Amino acid sequence: MIINDLVKGNKKFREVSFPKFEGNIKELVENGQRPDVLFVGCSDSRVTPDLMLDTEPGDMFILRNVGNFVPPYTPDEDYHGSSAAIEYAVSVLGVKHIIICGHSHCGACKSLYHDVGDSPDLIHVKKWLELGKRAKEYTLLAIQDKSDQEKLYRATERISVVHQLENLLTFPDVERKIKNGELQIHGWYYRIEDGTIEYYDGEECSFMPLIEDINEK
Repeated sequence: MIINDLVKGNKKFREVSFPKFEGNIKELVENGQRPDVLFVGCSDSRVTPDLMLDTEPGDMFILRNVGNFVPPYTPDEDYHGSSAAIEYAVSVLGVKHIIICGHSHCGACKSLYHDVGDSPDLIHVKKWLELGKRAKEYTLLAIQDKSDQEKLYRATERISVVHQLENLLTFPDVERKIKNGELQIHGWYYRIEDGTIEYYDGEECSFMPLIEDINEK
């Protein structure tokens, strides 16, 4: 894909897709966004939240980063892009749901098992991958047969989602709103190969096929 393809794509969007949403977008421009969902997904180019979930402009506040990781709450004055997005979605926009969506064939989870080296060009990548360390350690304890690397990677991807949910709970307003019944958090796993989604069932401690009434359980 080259830049000209993107230019043509925007032209098609303006001519074909935009008119379908024009009224909705006008309302969003005039009155601001009020999304009910914060979707935390991976930057992987194969993960496309709006296509996966058939959503429209204004439906979801989307945070994407390497590995769909959630850094634990750290009250300092450093730069925290992902944490800032979470805080804004919860404390300003007042979202009612947060979805942490991992996916199959995740490069970040695979990289946990390979040394990325000490190149200054990857210094931030190496630090960021530390957020998957607990998932890797837990997976190595839980999986007896470690010879099947693909099986190991798939397990790590799912277990990582659970650990990112735990990190979410370190944010004071997230924890408070969950206790008050104002917010729900969800762990999802997207299978790139067939488009299906699984959700994490905390009672069963396992991932189950996504169904319409999961919040009514």
